[in-house]
Amino acid sequence: MKKVISVLLLGIAIFTFAFSTPALAADTDNGAKVFSANCASCHAGGKNLVNAAKTLKKDDLEKYGMYSAEAIITQVTKGKNAMPAFQGRLKPNQIEDVAAYVLAQADKSWK
Repeated sequence: MKKVISVLLLGIAIFTFAFSTPALAADTDNGAKVFSANCASCHAGGKNLVNAAKTLKKDDLEKYGMYSAEAIITQVTKGKNAMPAFQGRLKPNQIEDVAAYVLAQADKSWK
């Protein structure tokens, strides 16, 4: 009986891995283009023209709980306060690319 259950579980695991779609890596080059076209007017160089204290620099992102792709994706998608929502204006993969770009730039101090 244990062998049957083990074989069944192994079959389920193999089926799951064989037919699941792999997560696609975000494209930071595309993120840079989307950022330049949609975000740079307020956030050029990682700054924040509306609220100077809340920049896109790593320290500020960490301080305000925004140093993760999920947090940035939510902020860009839904907007908050003076930040407009980009849901409907940008595709989900474009927003993911922007998040990856912002995190990469924050790690490099926006240089």
